[in-house]
Amino acid sequence: MLTFTLIPIAALAAIALLLALKSFGINQEYERGVVFRLGRLQATKGPGWFWLIPLIERVVKVDIRTITYALDTQETVTRDGVAVRVNAVLWFRAFDAAGVVTTVANWQSAIVQAAETAMRDAIGQSDLDQMLKDRTAINKRLYEILSSTCIRWGVEFDAVEIKDLDIPAQMQRAIAREAEAIREKRARIIKAEGEQEAALKLTDAARIIGEVPGALELRRLQTLTEIGVEHNSTIIAMFPTEILEAAKRIGLAPAA
Repeated sequence: MLTFTLIPIAALAAIALLLALKSFGINQEYERGVVFRLGRLQATKGPGWFWLIPLIERVVKVDIRTITYALDTQETVTRDGVAVRVNAVLWFRAFDAAGVVTTVANWQSAIVQAAETAMRDAIGQSDLDQMLKDRTAINKRLYEILSSTCIRWGVEFDAVEIKDLDIPAQMQRAIAREAEAIREKRARIIKAEGEQEAALKLTDAARIIGEVPGALELRRLQTLTEIGVEHNSTIIAMFPTEILEAAKRIGLAPAA
């Protein structure tokens, strides 16, 4: 008779021990436990051990570490009508554990869906040239859209970066031709500026040679020296202008 009495007591003790063990929990440093009592939000437990009232309270654990997620490639159209394929990388984390549990179901999946929609919106508001030259502005716009959308869920973003940008092959060829035309334009401008500067220098040199006596003759002698270096077999040299002018004056002078 005593044996049959002890069996229910032992069973109740085992059940009580099991409930006590199940109501005891430990949160890691990067975890937070959201406690519900009879379905109502009660508190958020930090890192370390915690105790729940058996059969009355339950806990939902949330990882608050930063999550890195690479979005799948999305095909969308820019503001100027060019079809592009882009993808991006997200860095986000839950800063309000109770918020991510009570305001949205499957919060990580919701973040991904919101990011894909925001990325298409940001690309649709940008021109292709802006995407190629100023990707930082698009990243900033995408970050602002996601931050304003997800802050009410208890999620904040550390960074959002567009990773790859694929454009049609014909558009790539057009961009290459444009870049080549720009480089050719710069080359022609530089050449024209060089010719202009050389013309100004030659004008100054001609003025100086005309004003300084004997300068033209010195330049002629220098030219003869340079020609002689080239090992030419025949050199035709003109008389100096000063000698010709002097002979002309002598010939025109009246006889004594």
